[in-house]
Amino acid sequence: MADAITDAKEALSSMLEKLGFEFEVEITGEAGHETLNIVSEDSSLLIGKNGDRLDDFQYLVNRITRGAHPDAPRYRVDCDGYRAEQEKRVAEKAVRLAEKVRETGTELWMNPMNSYHRRLVHNALVDDAEVETVSEDSSSRNKKILIRLK
Repeated sequence: MADAITDAKEALSSMLEKLGFEFEVEITGEAGHETLNIVSEDSSLLIGKNGDRLDDFQYLVNRITRGAHPDAPRYRVDCDGYRAEQEKRVAEKAVRLAEKVRETGTELWMNPMNSYHRRLVHNALVDDAEVETVSEDSSSRNKKILIRLK
């Protein structure tokens, strides 16, 4: 029986082949924190709008993998480093907005984002002694984050 990361790579490869893409899938990262990075000339089609297609691929890969390996970690699916760059931009934006909040004393809302990106914002500012982050109270999947003075 194959290990979980091999099955995850095979599941992703199978989906991409059936969709007619030419690609390679590289496994990067440490054991238990691997990323399946798709290398393709069709990266914009695979990424989708704001990474929504990558989210879909990631969700399906993890559902399939956990069917065969219930204890498998959650694997990230990226394409040509898009997610890594996006995560960096989200954290940098949070730091810039926190600086504005400190300068003006006015609280600021960030645009709605999924739970993963909200966690990136919270983590980027967790050690800031002057500001705090609060997710809006909503049943929506994508929520806004308020950055305000403590």
